Amino acid sequence: MSNIAPNVSLDDKYTLKTGRAWMTGIQALVRLPMMQKLRDEAAGLNTAGFVTGYRGSPLGSVDQEFWKAKRFLEPMNIRFQPALNEDLAATSVWGTQQLGLDPNAKVDGVFSIWYGKGPGVDRTCDVFRHANAAGTSQHGGVLVIAGDDHAAKSSTLPHQTEHVFKALMMPVLAPAGIQEYLEYGLHGFAMSRYSGCWVAFKALTDTVETSSSVDIDPFRVQTRIPSAEEFPLPLDGLNLRWPDPPLVQEERLLHHKLYAALAYGRKNGLDRMVIDPPQARLGILTSGKSYLDVRQALDDLGIDEATAAAIGLRLYKVGMVWPLDAEGVRRFADGLDEILVIEEKRQFLEYQLKEELYNWKDEVRPRVIGKFDEKGEWSLPHADWLLPAAGELTPAMIARAIAGRIARFHTSDRIKARLAFIEAKEAALAKPRLSIQRVPHYCSGCPHNTSTKVP
Repeated sequence: MSNIAPNVSLDDKYTLKTGRAWMTGIQALVRLPMMQKLRDEAAGLNTAGFVTGYRGSPLGSVDQEFWKAKRFLEPMNIRFQPALNEDLAATSVWGTQQLGLDPNAKVDGVFSIWYGKGPGVDRTCDVFRHANAAGTSQHGGVLVIAGDDHAAKSSTLPHQTEHVFKALMMPVLAPAGIQEYLEYGLHGFAMSRYSGCWVAFKALTDTVETSSSVDIDPFRVQTRIPSAEEFPLPLDGLNLRWPDPPLVQEERLLHHKLYAALAYGRKNGLDRMVIDPPQARLGILTSGKSYLDVRQALDDLGIDEATAAAIGLRLYKVGMVWPLDAEGVRRFADGLDEILVIEEKRQFLEYQLKEELYNWKDEVRPRVIGKFDEKGEWSLPHADWLLPAAGELTPAMIARAIAGRIARFHTSDRIKARLAFIEAKEAALAKPRLSIQRVPHYCSGCPHNTSTKVP
């Protein structure tokens, strides 16, 4: 019998309340506020949604998808309003969080989404800084979707926005795939409401431009709020208020809001141990798209969970890449001889991990390597890159790095053979190939065929 469901529609991704639907990463961002609205209704809240930003690859088709979904969004009181620029978009989102100051407000809160690509994040820093310091409303929340183009496929320069968000003191979530776009998005709203922070959300070209069948049940994710014993909140809470002097905002952000976000991430298991054999010696810490590349690299090397247990390989996936949960990474690092940090572009998790482990005793502190080997980063005349920051990482590059570290304490003919096969394929792909010579010409029927001819 066929497993194809009857009456399948392209609108299922927006009309179905539960079940599975096929969608792209952009469409998942459209589905996300609808799921939040359904959750709020079930909780007895009368909320509205607001989405604004300025399009740009890899978020170039966001406005088109939201416009197409207008007939589904408007009945749920979710408004999409593209902005003239990223700054105005962020400023309008900031305004939605001030609703609690109005005694005549018609809704309990407005959950908002800002979207923009890397340069848009750069130019909007001033608004982000002020709005994040001011905070969010109790039943509102803000998610900042940053479109990162690591390979500059359609940008003037590569982007890596997590360094910017760290400087702005905004928690950063890094989903690995489209299913996590929905899950982390819901966690992002809950974290923002609880902590009072604007929460950044990294949307990478390699994930947002893909498609997948995902579970769209809005109640699939359980957002657990830390108890008063787990994280005591100030008596006046952490949400936006007025008046609110700048130094008071700063103290609340540094002393309470960021730690509240950390407590939320810990309570909800945003960081998790994926492979945890007894007597592990080598640990791999990774996040986002790099996590999927690591799994592919391990598969290419023939390392499944049983093989990982025999080798002594531990794998840790980070969902909230800033701030990094100290308790989680210390549990991960316990008993390891070495940790390999695998992440795209410049070091981000690696620096945080080294800071957390620095004060450990020498006899129990594992070596931490990532972008460079033991030689270090600023070695003259130049450092030896293990996992280069320029460009993008591939599963083949990651497999080579993993196999090299394993070979220091474990011998495996199977892994050697797999690595030799991978490198042979890489070498074959790197060889120059003759291409067909094409003479420049205009297409048939193009007016330029005659317009370029002078009398």
